Amino acid sequence: ELPFFKAPSELYIVKEEKQRGIQCRFGMEGLIAENHFDSDRNMIAVLGGERRYLLSHPRSCSNMYLYGQKHPMERHSQVDWSNPNVTKFPNFPLVKTNEVVLQPGDVLYLPTQWFHHIVSLNLNYQCNTRSGYAGHYEHHIRRCGFRYNHP
Repeated sequence: ELPFFKAPSELYIVKEEKQRGIQCRFGMEGLIAENHFDSDRNMIAVLGGERRYLLSHPRSCSNMYLYGQKHPMERHSQVDWSNPNVTKFPNFPLVKTNEVVLQPGDVLYLPTQWFHHIVSLNLNYQCNTRSGYAGHYEHHIRRCGFRYNHP
């Protein structure tokens, strides 16, 4: 092995042994993946069609009204992001989001524990790969009641 090809530890693939391969998904127009966070770094490539992503920093978790740990919908928001009930969830308007529409050839890096709400804008397909846990945002998620045992 040539040492100058060795990647520094802070790059995308943190622990090669934790890499889970590539998963591909298809989406029909209007399909929604409700707002949630994942416990791994994620690299998403759209290969056809379009997907709308609403991205939120983990520090917003306290205003997202998340289902608690051990709930079947753990890590997901109780709020219907397509039609939020601000009477029932009065702090939800405080959540700051970034919107991006991914088109064929676009790649999105999603850090560990970043929230994402996904809407399929038409027939689409994407492939993604996950690459281990990074604890940069752990303190935000812990503040919202989530405790995970990561190596």
